[in-house]
Amino acid sequence: MVISYSYLWEWEHRRGAEDGRKDRPCAIVAAHQVIEGREVITVVPITHTPPTDAADAVEIPAALKAHLGLDGARSWIVVTETNDFLWPTPDLRPVPGSKPPRFEYGMLPPKFFTHIRERILQAHLHRKLKTVPRTE
Repeated sequence: MVISYSYLWEWEHRRGAEDGRKDRPCAIVAAHQVIEGREVITVVPITHTPPTDAADAVEIPAALKAHLGLDGARSWIVVTETNDFLWPTPDLRPVPGSKPPRFEYGMLPPKFFTHIRERILQAHLHRKLKTVPRTE
């Protein structure tokens, strides 16, 4: 599922920030480990910035962007960093322009999601995956 979320980049976290600078679409890629009755959710960010290394991100096909209601500009799902947080989180944001407000854009197709998951696992295997634990 793609949600609207205040994503905290790893470089922002390293500099001491606790909140993301910008709300953005993010893909939920895992739900695991229940803590005090709440699931830990892992998301990856979606950005308009092309990756410097093609292995770091997957471009979202234009048709999928349209299906999700995202803008028409090229976008990538970054597969080398994640945010982990307890669900639900105060960092969920309403999808811009949604009435009534909703927090989800929609679901990724299973084949595309599998591709994203495999790329994240490859980043982890090559020790390129950076995880930012979020707090409430």
